[in-house]
Amino acid sequence: MKIRINNGKLIDPANSLYSTGTVCIEDGLIISAGKPSARFKPDVEIDANDKWVCPGIIDLCGRFGEPGQEFKATIESESNAAASAGVTAVCCPPDTQPVIDTPAVVELIHQRAEKANRTHLYPIAALTQGLEGERLAELYTLKQAGCIAASNANFPVSNNEILRRAMEYAASTDMTVFIHAQDHFLANNGVVNEGAISTRLGLPPIPETAETVAVSTALLLIEQTKVKAHFCRLSSAKSVEMIARAKKAGLPVSADVSICHLHLTEMDVDGYNTKCHLVPPLRTLEDKNALIQGLVSGAIDAVCSDHQPHNEDAKTAPFSLTKPGASTIEILLPMVLDLVSKDLLTPIRAIECLTINPARILGIDSGSLAVGKIADITIIDPEKSWSFTKEQMISAGKNTPFDEWELFGKVTHTIYKGQVVYQTK
Repeated sequence: MKIRINNGKLIDPANSLYSTGTVCIEDGLIISAGKPSARFKPDVEIDANDKWVCPGIIDLCGRFGEPGQEFKATIESESNAAASAGVTAVCCPPDTQPVIDTPAVVELIHQRAEKANRTHLYPIAALTQGLEGERLAELYTLKQAGCIAASNANFPVSNNEILRRAMEYAASTDMTVFIHAQDHFLANNGVVNEGAISTRLGLPPIPETAETVAVSTALLLIEQTKVKAHFCRLSSAKSVEMIARAKKAGLPVSADVSICHLHLTEMDVDGYNTKCHLVPPLRTLEDKNALIQGLVSGAIDAVCSDHQPHNEDAKTAPFSLTKPGASTIEILLPMVLDLVSKDLLTPIRAIECLTINPARILGIDSGSLAVGKIADITIIDPEKSWSFTKEQMISAGKNTPFDEWELFGKVTHTIYKGQVVYQTK
């Protein structure tokens, strides 16, 4: 199929492109971006006047239910949700059931994603077998099977000698380690940030040091092993400071933050709001502001949805007994654009944090409108005002803390591998 996207504002941070132009697509590839070709005869034309034309959004963390949690969501349902949000690539953490520690599970995910045909789904290998933190997983075999990185998800590797050996193994196979920085013993089965809110509500707390101690330990091991490492979902100001210093010192590290931690604080937990039961926990207003500034300064490289759909029962128990996580992939883009509307981020920086930076973290040839690249493209109406409600969600999980929020910016078209997989009616 031949597609021509006319008169859009092309925003491509990878190539420093920020100008009005035309994009032509043929056989799933971008064949021009900028000036239109008079000889190109499209099968489909898209009028992108007053809209942004960007590389497809890459989400560094999205749980799609399969395998093992099909009663909550499926790769089919969540791929449709991703497509409606302009997300053309998603990383799948290894905490599926069974865990992503064998090539068979990787193959299953690839097959289901290919069948859905809406978004690239990149599995992340388990760092240890069964995510038990005891024996190293076969990282080389898992990489050959198609895993994009390695992680122990939210499960602890309490023995630092095992963590060190895992990092050495990952470095030898040129795999990036995704680190969820939380000290298991300091967290002590807590569910909210340690502070006035946890005291008033009588909920088990998680101190800031649960994250900062884990970040500090990981940085020392990264310095020793030279492994490429990515810190997932930072939540505290001190963690941002440590990552900034590590980058300045030349360590091969990157970091992301979730949209929830950019827009919510521990105050949103008040009233035992289980929709705000997250891992890591929401922290203070000062922490939230520091995360935004880390995004501005470059200490934080990317923004992710940390999408985790749940059924209704998972969020209706007493707070401490509910499942952590929120269904957020459908509003990843507008929640980042909210920072643009507040003049906290420039448009090109916002798109950079959603496209080329995640692509570089993953080491994939994506996140760009360059000629010859796969045509994964998102078209956005940046001025569109709309009300987000759980009733309109495509995701099987309706567990969102952003129900009835007024948002700006909406995806009008999603193009995946040169095919239009979503467009507004």
